[in-house]
Amino acid sequence: MAQYVPPVNVHTLTHTAPGLVIHYPQVYGLMNSGAEAAINKAIIVQIQEMQREQQQVQTGTNPQTTSTFEIKTNERGILSLVLTNYTYSVPMAHGFTVTKGLTFSTTTGKSYSLSDLFLPGSSYQAVLAAEVNRQIKERNIPVLENNPVTVSPNQDFYLADKSLVIFYPLYAITPYYVGFPMFPISVYDLLGMAPENGLLSVLATDVV
Repeated sequence: MAQYVPPVNVHTLTHTAPGLVIHYPQVYGLMNSGAEAAINKAIIVQIQEMQREQQQVQTGTNPQTTSTFEIKTNERGILSLVLTNYTYSVPMAHGFTVTKGLTFSTTTGKSYSLSDLFLPGSSYQAVLAAEVNRQIKERNIPVLENNPVTVSPNQDFYLADKSLVIFYPLYAITPYYVGFPMFPISVYDLLGMAPENGLLSVLATDVV
């Protein structure tokens, strides 16, 4: 049974400017002030990077941007969230959305990439890719290329309850109208490749 770690406090801050509304999360009240600062800084940096990405895509005039977020996991010392940025500028045919996942240890403030969830040298990329391609076929998801979809070490993901959710940006593997293709994978199917005290193992333990 995992040691109980209470959820962290999260409040919503809003930044507004002409053509810009950004709702974003900030954690507070953590026992480790360094971890709190690291998490909040990483969120701000990611939002800024998303804004720069939008500037490369929405090249018209009078851009209108709305940014929001969703908390996916806030338990057991894990905070996993998704940031979303939608921007439209004239005279583009349609707006563009950028979505990024962030996952942290609320104890240390460490930000996790997908590769951090698995043992070094494990075949996690092949296993995840096989499951993604299986779901593509099962769910009849249209893809842009006939080649099998791959999973990279820095693939976008978030954690939600007992699942690792892999997702892809717009146009990465599917047509625009599909949106963001997301592929939930049970953490129980991945434990053989995960560190004993890693995030997937922590999520897979019995209810505390």
